[in-house]
Amino acid sequence: MKKESAAKSFIYQIPQNLFSGFVVSLVALPLGLGLALASNAPPISGIISAIIGGTVVALLGGSQLTITGPGNGLVVVLLSSITILGGGDLYQGYLYTLAAIVLSGVLMFLFGLFKLGALGEFFPSSALQGMLSAIGLGILAKQFHVMLGFTDINGSTLELLILIPGSFIALFNSFTLETILAASIGIVSLFILFGYGKIRSRALRLIPAPMWVVLLAIGLSYYFELFSNLDYPIASTLLISLPENLLSSFPFPDFNKILDFQFLGIVLSLTLISSIESLLSIKAVDKLDPQKRRSNLNKDLRALGLASAISGFFGGLNVVTVIARSSVNVNNSASNRSSNFFHAFFLLLFVILFQNQIQKIALPALAAILVYTGYKLSSPSNILGIARIGKEQLAIFMATLITTLLGGIILGITIGIISAFLIHVLINNSLLLFTRNILKPNVLMYREEESGNYYVSVKNFCSFLNFYKLKKMLDEIPENAHAILDFSLCEFVDHTVMEGVNDYRRVFSRKGGLFEIIGLDIHLADTEHPFAIRKVLPIKEFFALNKNLTKRQLSLEKLSKVLNLSYNPEMSSESKSLDHFIFFKTKLINYQNNQLISLENNFSFFDLSYSEGAFIAKEDLKASFLLINLKEKIPSFMLDKEMFLGTIVERFKYKDLDFKKHPVFSKRFYLSGSNESEVRALFDEKLINFLIKNADYYIESKKSYLLIKRKDRLLSIEEIKKLLSFATELVLILKNKKNE
Repeated sequence: MKKESAAKSFIYQIPQNLFSGFVVSLVALPLGLGLALASNAPPISGIISAIIGGTVVALLGGSQLTITGPGNGLVVVLLSSITILGGGDLYQGYLYTLAAIVLSGVLMFLFGLFKLGALGEFFPSSALQGMLSAIGLGILAKQFHVMLGFTDINGSTLELLILIPGSFIALFNSFTLETILAASIGIVSLFILFGYGKIRSRALRLIPAPMWVVLLAIGLSYYFELFSNLDYPIASTLLISLPENLLSSFPFPDFNKILDFQFLGIVLSLTLISSIESLLSIKAVDKLDPQKRRSNLNKDLRALGLASAISGFFGGLNVVTVIARSSVNVNNSASNRSSNFFHAFFLLLFVILFQNQIQKIALPALAAILVYTGYKLSSPSNILGIARIGKEQLAIFMATLITTLLGGIILGITIGIISAFLIHVLINNSLLLFTRNILKPNVLMYREEESGNYYVSVKNFCSFLNFYKLKKMLDEIPENAHAILDFSLCEFVDHTVMEGVNDYRRVFSRKGGLFEIIGLDIHLADTEHPFAIRKVLPIKEFFALNKNLTKRQLSLEKLSKVLNLSYNPEMSSESKSLDHFIFFKTKLINYQNNQLISLENNFSFFDLSYSEGAFIAKEDLKASFLLINLKEKIPSFMLDKEMFLGTIVERFKYKDLDFKKHPVFSKRFYLSGSNESEVRALFDEKLINFLIKNADYYIESKKSYLLIKRKDRLLSIEEIKKLLSFATELVLILKNKKNE
């Protein structure tokens, strides 16, 4: 019966996964072409990677919502491989690189076969961020020149960055229609990408930003062809070139350098970066999964390895799990692996049916997409975010970043690991803490007989060096159980661990379990960030810290006294009361603070930091919310402003309830609920008229709780007063309704 039910569910969900796969393909097409060109490979190689990856991993993979294809992290290695192995002959270098891709796929398959997926936990979080930032700078440095119309500028990342002003000077010195148009396409495309996030039109946002860039580039070509007396003034070297017969012109990898030391080094680099990028992306997407399913990392590694080997044989690039496209997949309500397959299917259709149109895309437009991608990877905000966690994390980040830029990715991540270890030794002023305990089994877990709770105790230290031991234990605990993680016997807990265990707390909360972390009350953190390192201190060294409130916090404190509320400005990462609301199903809660709590404990106002997407697709948001405990259960419903095209995805899951007697209400609001009859009974004339007069609020109910949000930002003091006033009247209406 379960298999039959699963099959019915899969068939029922095909429309939403088909739609999501189509939207993802709109992002994957320009990125696939662009990443291949950035690697000095034929443009079609990026599309081949996405098609094969989407097909193979959808069938054999171990994750539900990930999208696979060519990855950002491999661009620098592939570019170097094609250039160096070819000795000046780029096509021959490409054939040698295809052989390296095949072998790296085999190695990646073996990683999964021997269950080495846990290696993803071994790398310090800040070192990985430093490596990704260096990769981003490498992409940006090369593609910025292409964006301005110059494809023949080469050099190291630092050299290319220094040469950027020279490209601007060369552009103005060669003031011709061809050069100015090429640069204009690139610069305008970049402005579109940066400005896309500020667009509020749901209709326009249905088409992803990269596809807008592609459509405008193709449209410009047709303008010159149909409406201008001039030929399209873009050189053929600045246009996409595809093979005339896509299905019969696959190159074959050249294995003649298989014993060459340099070749083997490239194979190792490709394997390591593919594995790291994929493991990081898979874990990040698991956090976004509304159903909170855990991916089988080793199964995914095997599928990705097999897909990479096949891709290499057919002229494609490495296949990795990609976070930006996966985030788009999640945000468009994908529910299983079929969306990855559909994304591959649509890409195949695009290259077969629109081959001529694809060849009209100017390279500066694709370069702009990659410049934007590189900027997101190496954004200054990433550095500031690392610095807020702690100065030591910034040191690890910078050591990895600089070394990667100067000596390559393998050296960079190695130095990142070494620097993290040395900094941890200096912070604890002890080498013995790590060396005498690193091989000891320092994690104890057992289930308490009376309560049935799982108790996990960690001794000595817990850092990136031994986090995999703790993770192995935690993975054995059912996510709907009560788990207690005790660090009271642990002298040092690093940032990677703090970030990792917080992920477990979120997963347990969403699955109906409870994940408590205890024993950190005797540890000191250098910053207030919830993921800062923790170091145990003797009780006598504890001292009170004066915390200065901000102007907003002082105002909230004053408001709390006027309204007889309790005020707590402290940051907290607890989110159990929020995780079950639909609003947060595909969002990650970072922390909440500035809580105004009623003394009767029936409502709580708070500011909340949360995020959508992950890594370069991550968008951090802040807003104010009100959570009300009605003490009595009411029907579950979700009420928001009507969004026309924007609700097309939600409608796959939820029905918009229409009230024929109240056309104004139905036109203005999107209302859905799990039990239609109960929701209709709740929304009587009095409640409907009240909501029509107060149409600025998002309201969602779950059991006896109401979640209310007014704006997609933090509220002012006056707005908070209005929110509380609105909530008071709403609660009164609901209670009167209950008493009727």
